[in-house]
Amino acid sequence: MPNRLAAATSPYLQQHAGNPVDWFEWGDEAFAEARRRDVPLLISIGYAACHWCHVMAHESFEDADTAAYLNAHFVAVKVDREERPDVDAVYMAATQAMTGSGGWPMTVFATPDGEPFSCGTYFPPRPMHGLPSFGQVLAAMHDAWTSRRGDVDASAAAIREALAGRDPGIELAGTGTPDQASADRALRVLAGTYDAVRGGFGGAPKFPPSMLLEWLLRRGVDTARPGASQAMAMATTTLDAMARGGVYDQLGGGFARYSVDAAWVVPHFEKMLYDNALLLRVYAHWWRATGSPVASRVVEETAEWLLRELRTDAGGFASALDADSPGPDGGAHEGAFSVWTRGELIDVLGPDDGPWAAAMWNVTEAGTFEKGSSVLQLRADPSPVDADRYAAVRARTFTARASRPRPARDDKVVAAWNGLAVAALADAGDLLGRSDWVDAAAAAADLVLAVHVRRDGKVLRVARTSRDGVVGGAPGVLEDYADLAEGALALYRATGESRWVDRADELLEEVLGRFADGSGGFYDTAVDETDPVLHRIRRPRDPADGPAPSGQAAAAGALLTFAALTGSHRHREAAERALAEPLALAERYPQAAGWALSVAEALLDGPREVAVVGPTGDARTEALRRAAVLATAPGAVLATGPATAPDGTAAIALLRDRPMVEGRPTAYVCRGFVCDRPTTDPDELAALLAP
Repeated sequence: MPNRLAAATSPYLQQHAGNPVDWFEWGDEAFAEARRRDVPLLISIGYAACHWCHVMAHESFEDADTAAYLNAHFVAVKVDREERPDVDAVYMAATQAMTGSGGWPMTVFATPDGEPFSCGTYFPPRPMHGLPSFGQVLAAMHDAWTSRRGDVDASAAAIREALAGRDPGIELAGTGTPDQASADRALRVLAGTYDAVRGGFGGAPKFPPSMLLEWLLRRGVDTARPGASQAMAMATTTLDAMARGGVYDQLGGGFARYSVDAAWVVPHFEKMLYDNALLLRVYAHWWRATGSPVASRVVEETAEWLLRELRTDAGGFASALDADSPGPDGGAHEGAFSVWTRGELIDVLGPDDGPWAAAMWNVTEAGTFEKGSSVLQLRADPSPVDADRYAAVRARTFTARASRPRPARDDKVVAAWNGLAVAALADAGDLLGRSDWVDAAAAAADLVLAVHVRRDGKVLRVARTSRDGVVGGAPGVLEDYADLAEGALALYRATGESRWVDRADELLEEVLGRFADGSGGFYDTAVDETDPVLHRIRRPRDPADGPAPSGQAAAAGALLTFAALTGSHRHREAAERALAEPLALAERYPQAAGWALSVAEALLDGPREVAVVGPTGDARTEALRRAAVLATAPGAVLATGPATAPDGTAAIALLRDRPMVEGRPTAYVCRGFVCDRPTTDPDELAALLAP
């Protein structure tokens, strides 16, 4: 019989609905049951595309004997970290405090009040590599709870004290300032970890450093600044290496979560919405900065992959594709959908094109992956003579791959990640002239705002997730509000529709009113929606980027853009204050503050505010607007349209009171609403917007 997870909206929780474990969802029912029985909680945290989560589920949670012991001595709680990032953040901090590392699946033992007393990650079914078996861990935790309760209480108290001491707001508050010197220091630290041969930073495993790359592009466009050429070289080498490696899907587009090696050859095959949204945007900006054909190829392919593979029937974007899929033996195998042997290519393409394709894609007899299979790479572009041949071979191989069993899709819609996808498609579509991408971005934004956002009296509330149009029970966190605002502001830039600025305004009001910490930073949970169990341990807040921008850095970016469009000093000051913590972090650990550094580059440049005043649809207006869109001034803000809205109301503040010159569409370049001499010439506008 299915357990109670069958009613969950999370696909990850539903994956465990057939387990013999008597799972509870996170919530009052689980805590009450643990108190009633006087047993500890086993809190298992993971996500749908997590390979090792699947492994532990198969080895332990599907095992009848393990489940019987677990049910008898614990209350088992299953958490989707993507649905409940607040729960994940608190228990990850506890796991790192106790063990010095973390990961998923996360395995936490806690008191009936939710206070952790022992933490770990994956445990095997039998002891191996120095790890105890999961059964041994369960027995030890049961023994500690029944025989050594004082030790349990002491451990819980020690973790609680450790978490209080690890609060980044205490360590970093107010120590960072957005100035050239701090950015220079961050660049020097980052350069010390740079892999000049293979791109990226540090060794294996290598994660696509999306936010850092955005900062390096912004830093590198001003060739007069110290370190600019170094920044651009680091960005270009890394972007090119990722695009040519196995971490990028050479057939279908889109990036995997990370590379298990330092050369971007073998990926961990899951594909996440947030990674691909961020990378789509940064590759579009790389194309803008350099005109790289590799960049334009990746933008085209990744945008099409997003729309083909992750767009839901309703128009939003699903969260991820799994790493595993059924292989020839029927069992689930990591990468089975994506890897090829030389023989398989010859079977599909024939004796002439098969070996040629194998050479193009580095598919060897020995293989670059497992069991003689290879991950496709494209270390060199086909010659002009072979371009048509390559396109045909790629299309045939893509069609053949489509007949393979596909990886599962986690089709929940996450508000924050959809905000990132909206911003990426709006930017990329605007830059490459793809209005269909901009339309898709607008459709996704409309869906999320309609389904996830509701008025509760004077409060605007955002739900974290939905599935098939039904919202989950988890409240939105800071990144949901901030990334949706970022997406709305990107749509305004691409469309000139002021309704998007209005929606960003509403979301940012909630950020300022319900997430502020009183010292210039932000908590990750709203004051009226912080889970009481977590609040007793620590109200979540983290200024450091993870795989996506931290909520605080994302809020700073959206606040700064909104301020530049509206002239709001309140929003600009809030953006500057919010940057203090992550920029203090950046001087020591720039990898954890890439988005804050990107926002700081915009702040240091102004940001430049571009008002293109003229009739919508006029070719001269569009020529000026195009010059502004292609400009590389860091974080430049663009408003386009007549100085008065079509309905006679006042236009957005940046356009207001800026007349056309001699009746011709006119551009103004401003900083802090103080403008240079207006121009009607697109070339002159481009010069005014040069770094």
